[in-house]
Amino acid sequence: MLATNARLAAVSFATFVSLVANPVPARAELAYFATGRAISIKAHRMDGESLVLTLRNGGEIVCAASAIARFAPDEVPYPEPEPVVTAVPAPALPDVPYGEIIDKFSGEHGVDARLVRAVIQVESAYRQSARSRKGAMGLMQLMPPTARDLGVTNIFDPAQNVDGGTRYLRDLLEKYNYGLWHALAAYNAGTGAVDKYRGIPPYRETLNYVNRIDRDFKK
Repeated sequence: MLATNARLAAVSFATFVSLVANPVPARAELAYFATGRAISIKAHRMDGESLVLTLRNGGEIVCAASAIARFAPDEVPYPEPEPVVTAVPAPALPDVPYGEIIDKFSGEHGVDARLVRAVIQVESAYRQSARSRKGAMGLMQLMPPTARDLGVTNIFDPAQNVDGGTRYLRDLLEKYNYGLWHALAAYNAGTGAVDKYRGIPPYRETLNYVNRIDRDFKK
């Protein structure tokens, strides 16, 4: 009996060492701490006697190997790799309604004008008086509380709406380290949902929204 237990212990230890000694380039995995807490990570590796957890949004956590109870696949879908949005102006942008307003505030707030155009196209199709069933209004479909926080006094005024919406989009990009998909998901579903799921929430509407804007932005 003691010999059997010893063999089982040896196999378990060897399995654990094999698991943590080699980086696992997975789409996502969950690291379960011995305390019961779990976080979603991109990969893990051993560095000497320490275990290094690579976070999904950048950065690393270094801890003792004994601090991790186990690893498991993260079932929440995360697109890889995540693009980075830059403020480099794009030449030969197509003529669209309110193009001068979009270009003006995109430049002022450091957001690619192509991205703002793609958001407006999906949000309102450039309809100044657009209103959603949930109460979002205007070109960039701002919710009234968000508009108030941004200092927008006339939500249907194209200049105020684009100014506020572009600033809000910039704030989301900064919050999520310029991860485009995370920022777009937060614009659609809110930061609470993105933080809860540590990425794009598994809502069909949000997934379609992110894919449409990403496609139009790249186009």
